[in-house]
Amino acid sequence: MTTPLVEMDGDEMTRILWQMIKDELLLPYIDLKTEYYDLGLAHRNETDDQVTVDSANATKKYGVAVKCATITPNAARMTEYNLKEMWKSPNGTIRAILDGTVFRAPILIKGIVPYVKNWTKPITIARHAYGDVYKNVEIRVPGKGKAELVFTGEDGAQVRETIHTFDGPGILQGIHNTEKSIASFARACFGYAIDTRQDLWFATKDTISKKYDHTFKDIFQEIYDAEYKQKFEQLGIEYFYTLIDDAVARVIRSEGGFIWACKNYDGDVMSDMVATAYGDLSMMTSVLVSPEGVYEYEAAHGTVQRHYYKHLKGEETSTNSIATIFAWTGALRKRGELDNIPELAAFADKLERACIQTVEDGKMTKSLSLISTCEEPVILNSLDFIKAIRETLDTM
Repeated sequence: MTTPLVEMDGDEMTRILWQMIKDELLLPYIDLKTEYYDLGLAHRNETDDQVTVDSANATKKYGVAVKCATITPNAARMTEYNLKEMWKSPNGTIRAILDGTVFRAPILIKGIVPYVKNWTKPITIARHAYGDVYKNVEIRVPGKGKAELVFTGEDGAQVRETIHTFDGPGILQGIHNTEKSIASFARACFGYAIDTRQDLWFATKDTISKKYDHTFKDIFQEIYDAEYKQKFEQLGIEYFYTLIDDAVARVIRSEGGFIWACKNYDGDVMSDMVATAYGDLSMMTSVLVSPEGVYEYEAAHGTVQRHYYKHLKGEETSTNSIATIFAWTGALRKRGELDNIPELAAFADKLERACIQTVEDGKMTKSLSLISTCEEPVILNSLDFIKAIRETLDTM
């Protein structure tokens, strides 16, 4: 390697797997260069979350990052980690700084049949990665009163709308987005569709949200007509807009093989649904792509808290590490492409094939055994599964 990856370490069981992967599958084979950032919750708390900002800016500098799953704290975590405050989602912070779009796709393996039987091709979720509830402002309404939405322009002129007149306690939430970020999202989706030669669907709820969601719809259509329509037609691929509820129904009836673009929260939820329906949330890749061509790879799942507590008690765990391994391979492949090191990209390809081959050979973790058609799977613990992948890799 010539240029380092930005390495963002994380929390709980995925942090344990992270080190296992490096020790068993990377360091024996690669002259691994990384610029390390500890995004574990304890260190984020020590640095007042500055480490998250620093890691995102480093990603802008080096162009490629790989990220471990991290905790977004709630009230219980405040006590558990003795936090100074309830820090924001690190993913949300990074996505806002990079202004990127998240593309998530399932990892298909023979013997793991999707719950939706007609899904024979992967569905890629393109998730807008800025704004909405991830950058929200919330208020607990104490009692009677009027809530207003107010915008004050630089010239002092105001736009004012009444949200609700409360006759008792309640809650309020303010969300926002920017036309610049929506346009970046649209271009990332159209570009990815062209690169992968797949149809692109986009869905919101513009019939109800006649300004917020409708603006997304309008910007997508304007950019498509002006910049991408001709190329789509040349490639024989399609772009269309539909309501989110119609999209859900159409997705279930489809065979897959397309990109489904969603707003931030919709993409968060639907990517979990798609991943689980294909087999398991730990079998989904995730990459954040910025308009400037910066890439941040991660697993689509969380920190596997339940397994971590078992690990702390000294109990054996059987945690599937494939999505985390694919985060590393995605980053290594991209680093190889950008730095013109074909051997690095080739290694990433081989490691991915080794993961798939190991499972197809019947060696897997407990969660995979529950959804595999393999009649007599060999169920391995977390470390032994990674070692089995290494054995397969060595034969390549």
